[in-house]
Amino acid sequence: MSGAPFPEAGLPGDRRDDPYRVFRPRFGLVSAWATGVVVVGACVVVGVLATGPLGTSWVNRLSLAAFALFAAWLLWRLGGVHAVPSRAGLRVRNVIYTRELEWAQVVSVRFGSGDPWVRLDLADGSTLAVMGIQRADGARGDLESRRLAALVQAHGEAREGHDR
Repeated sequence: MSGAPFPEAGLPGDRRDDPYRVFRPRFGLVSAWATGVVVVGACVVVGVLATGPLGTSWVNRLSLAAFALFAAWLLWRLGGVHAVPSRAGLRVRNVIYTRELEWAQVVSVRFGSGDPWVRLDLADGSTLAVMGIQRADGARGDLESRRLAALVQAHGEAREGHDR
């Protein structure tokens, strides 16, 4: 794409200055793994060491195992939130679902001072959270939101810019 504000790069995400590198929260994966180790570890300890009529019941141990599995799945999803830009569009993976967008579908990028993560205004009138760019990342989150807004401007038919 000639005249684009970004240099043509090799593979998406292969360079630090590559505008197509993956958007992901700074400590999301580390926090999810640490919490998962604590929660699943505590479930294992309680399941093994619990005594008495409630502690030795197979129903209680099964429900504890089910809780540990659900917690591990949820933390795996929380740790895996990201957005992958490409020249064709943006793939957003949030906690529950993954959505593929073409750049032309994105009207604007919003990251207001009270928003926990970036929101995209879409051409169909809906909004989409991009949990891969978070307010908790401070200045880095703000820079990442600007990079996403620049990609939308460069590739999409955005009618509005980056709202602050």
